Amino acid sequence: MSDAQSVDLPLVVLTIGIRAELSLADPDTCKFTVSRSLHPGGPFFFGNKERAAGSPLGERLFALPGVANVLIAECVVTIGKEPSASWSGLKSAIGTAIRTQLLTGVPAILKMAVDASTQERSDAELQAAVQELLDREVNRSIANHGGKISIVDVRQGKLFITMSGGCQGCASSQITLRQGFEVMVKRVAPEIVEIVDATDHAAGKQPFYQRAG
Repeated sequence: MSDAQSVDLPLVVLTIGIRAELSLADPDTCKFTVSRSLHPGGPFFFGNKERAAGSPLGERLFALPGVANVLIAECVVTIGKEPSASWSGLKSAIGTAIRTQLLTGVPAILKMAVDASTQERSDAELQAAVQELLDREVNRSIANHGGKISIVDVRQGKLFITMSGGCQGCASSQITLRQGFEVMVKRVAPEIVEIVDATDHAAGKQPFYQRAG
């Protein structure tokens, strides 16, 4: 009887496939696609260990050194790591944590966490979250190219921004915005449904938007 049990467990583990995919836009973000459903609905974003209370999977992942934030949606877990941490070893530990959680049979996100997530953050709270992202990561990075992104406003799920310095009028600014900044905003503020660029790019030093006439 015990021998049969020892054989069955590895077979169950093997049925849980996980594919890790590093983000090209943000080297501190990695998406883990799981072959089984983790939690229907979502996304559920946990910006720190305290916010993960009520999510057994979130708590398990935050117990790993270097994990900064967790986004769970259906069968995908997106992990943001601390800049000082390395993916070497961490990716394997994350995969093990996900498999272990699934094998326990306990929901990845309990009802209390789901109820808490329905309490939407205010526009001011979303703006504060994005501003922290700009200060901590984005503007430090694009400052090397003389650029800067500033928040104009947050209204009804829309984030209005302007780009200045080297980003204003630069043909690469839309790549920076759509493939870099937008991906990172979704990580910290999934409630943002649209990013509106209010920059007057035609006034930049190298305008790629030409005024009519």
